[in-house]
This record gives sequence, C-alpha cells and structure tokens, in this order.
Amino acid sequence: MRYLARSVWQLRHLSRVLGAEISSKGLERGWIAPVWISSVSRSLNGSFHYREITGYMNQAVVFMRTLSTSAANDATADAARAGPLMEYEKRIVSGELVDGDCFQLDTLRLLQTLYDQLVEHEDACQLDRYNSSKKSGRSRWLWSRLIPQSSYAPVRGLYLYGGVGTGKTMLMDLFYEQLPSNWRKKRIHFHDFMLNVHSRLQKHKGLADPLEVVAAEISDESILLCLDEFMVTDVADALILNRLFRHLFNKGVVLVSTSNRAPDQLYEGGLQRDLFLPFIETLKERCIAHAIGSSTDYRKMGSAEQGLYLVGNQYGPLLKQKFHSLIGQEKPRPQVVEVVMGRKLQVPLGANGCAYFPFEELCDRPLGAADYFGLFKKFHTLALEGVPKFGLHNRTAAYRFVTLVDVMYENRARLLCTAETPPVELFERIVTVADALKVSPRSSRAPKGDDPDLCVDNQLGFAKDRTISRLTEMNSKEYLEQHEANLHRSSEETHDNGDMLQSRQLVLD
Repeated sequence: MRYLARSVWQLRHLSRVLGAEISSKGLERGWIAPVWISSVSRSLNGSFHYREITGYMNQAVVFMRTLSTSAANDATADAARAGPLMEYEKRIVSGELVDGDCFQLDTLRLLQTLYDQLVEHEDACQLDRYNSSKKSGRSRWLWSRLIPQSSYAPVRGLYLYGGVGTGKTMLMDLFYEQLPSNWRKKRIHFHDFMLNVHSRLQKHKGLADPLEVVAAEISDESILLCLDEFMVTDVADALILNRLFRHLFNKGVVLVSTSNRAPDQLYEGGLQRDLFLPFIETLKERCIAHAIGSSTDYRKMGSAEQGLYLVGNQYGPLLKQKFHSLIGQEKPRPQVVEVVMGRKLQVPLGANGCAYFPFEELCDRPLGAADYFGLFKKFHTLALEGVPKFGLHNRTAAYRFVTLVDVMYENRARLLCTAETPPVELFERIVTVADALKVSPRSSRAPKGDDPDLCVDNQLGFAKDRTISRLTEMNSKEYLEQHEANLHRSSEETHDNGDMLQSRQLVLD
C-alpha cells in the first residue's frame, strides 16, 4: 500500500512540475512516457536524474494498470451477476411491467441461460469487439481461404415464436439491453436486415460467392445478431436464406430472433418452398425454438386514445386539419425521400417531420419495405387518408399496408388516418386455408357463392393479427405519450449539438 501511495505522490509531484495533468489513459500508451521524461529533464535543467524520473513513471504506470485491471474484473463480475431476468424483476417492482405471466418467465429463463453462456464463452465467441478486431480484417480473411474451417459458436441461439402482443419483442430487447457495450452485437428488424443484405449483394455483384463475402462483413460487425419479426414472404429472400445463414453460423454468429410463426411454418405455401426447407433444418440445428404460449395481447391493454384513427372516409377534411395543427407554422410542400440504391420516393405533402399521403399513393403503388424505411428516416408522423377494408380485390395493397405498419412500429412513428372500418374489421375478408376449410369444407379455396371478395392467403391470414394488434397499440395513450417523449428528447439533442457546433465555430474564429 505504501508503494502505491508513494507512486501516486510521485506522479502528482511530476504533474505539478509540468503544470499539467497526466491521464491514466495516456499512461497506457507506450510513447507517452519518453516524451514526459524528456520534457521533465529539460524543464528541470538536470535537477532530476533520468533514471529517477523513469522509475517514477514506471511505478505510476504499474499503479494505473493495476486500477484498470481491477475495473475490468469488476465489470466482468457485474456482467456475470446481471442479465434479463434480474432486469425483468426490477421492472415488475417499479410497476413498469405486469407480474404473473408464467409464459414470459419461462422465456426469460431461456434468455438468462443464453446470457450466462455468452458471458462464460465470451472469448471463444469473440464477442469483445476490441479483442476480436486484432484478429479480424485481411489476415483472418486470408487464413480462412488457405485453411477453410467451420467455427460454430459453442452456444446455440434462440428462436422465439408465438401470438401477437405476447411480449416477444419486449423480452428480446430486455435481453439485448443487458449485454455488455463492448460486444459485437446488433438488433435489427428482419425487413431492414434483408434490405441491407440485398444492398451488400448488389455491391459485391460479380464475385464467385457474394453471399460468403456479405456473411463475412456481417459477422465482422456483429457476432450476436438479434432479428425482430422473422417473416419470409419474398421469394428472393427465401432462396438465399439457407446459404446466407450457413455462412453466418460457420463464422460463429449466434442468432436470437422473434417471429409469429413456428420454424416449420415459415414461408408456408410460398413459391419454390422445397428450396427453402433446408434453411428450416439449419435454423433448428443452430437455435432453440421456443413457443411463448401466452394468450394475453399486452398491446391491447393500453388505454385507448380516440381521435387519431378516424373511422369513415368523410373525415378526410378533419385529418388534414389535424395534420396542419401538427406542423405548426411551417408550410407543407411536396418532398423527395432518398431510398436505397438510388431510388427516390415522392412525398405529396411534408413539413416539420410530418408526411401526408392518400392511401393509394403509398400502398397501391409498387413500393416496399425499403421505401417505407426511407420515409421514416425523415418523418416521424404519417397522415394516411382512406385506408380501405381488405379482401381479394386489393390483396397486394393489404400486403403493403402490413409492411407499412411493421416499419412504422419498428421506428415508433405516429399514425393519423381515416379508415373504412375499425382495425379489427379491416382484415375480416382475409383468412387462412384452415379458416376457409371451416367455412367451406369442400375446398381450400374461397367459397365464391358466399363472399366473392374473400381472400384465402396464409401469409396475410397470420400477419393480420399482428397488424391489428399494432394499430391498436399505436393508437393508445401510452404509445402516443412515448412518441412525444422521443420527439422532445430528439429536439433537445439537436439543440445541444447545435450549441456545441456554434461553440466550436467561435473557438475557430
């Protein structure tokens, strides 16, 4: 203890002589000590012997490294004691979450087990971005070509599936938020993830195996990948998923995902599904599939807020009035949004973070998730006029509307709209094959004599419950209050950044 105290005293003494402070961060850099020694020697005109000063500096370095090692050990110990289960209990005590859901508790225990396994195998999984960065890059790429080898992670991931509003996303986010900040991790919506994959494939077009290069890039950035709302509806996605994830798993990626569909039900009824089936086996091999059996839809437990979801197309003028009240003094005008790969989306009216669209211009045109993600990177509120009741005649628009709501919910955007019916009635004419058989046992097709607009579609039939649930939550008081809080926080951050830039400009002037 005296040794450490003496080192601190000597360090402070040198700092006073130089009229500056020595940071512990600086001491750990090998080039700092000689510069300080040289400076001290010149400033004291030889009153201190070089070796004596060197001894002081070395003792200080030992002391600061001891503190750093202790802090690192404490951080590791904290990670070992933490986890999603402990955070869940804290939120129940604070009243933020509802207690008593045994289905969520079962899921949390699995997430806690995965968390503990990842902490235990942190080095083997190369989760620490600072340690793994030394082994990544060109040299690791070269060795992987010279000596091809599989490097599966020592732990299996999780695939959480169940009904809408059962808390899948909340539980995965709870898990993700407890992970150490220095880990290579990413949490992203499945739509956004696949858009990113296709964008990377475009960039590497012409290579022998662009999917392997894309997988290498993704795994270098994130070894732990958390995907929300895993849902395959696009044949282009279905055909590449098996090879993509085989490459990812071979590179040690651990997957945690949520979905409304069990693994065996993914892409059910899709084109060329036989080519997709190997992915299901790959997924079940590398992830533990767990069903959340809760029948409670927590999204519908919020208090309803009347006034933003207007039932009846006669309320178009009122919708425009609400839109203008939100944008304040700013004048709305047509705008253009940049989307991926050079595409652009025309916005009929936009101002102050709010966009106005007739339903036909956003869901009856050939648009997709990429366009909607681009839209909500620029706008936080959408006024949508004329949402129809969906059926066979507008099935494609129904698909786009489902995707639109998913993207809005992921971005926590606010929706004002006029609609033909309440949310629960929008998809009444959309049914699964099983539902159609109950109505007409003779055939899996829609009973034309009963309702010519009945649409039998498994993908939409499963997705509609999620969309109805999300529309209900997005119209709740709690969701809208959170939206306002996010806007306020974003405004304060923008203001602070502006002040900082102004201060820097004054300093430069």
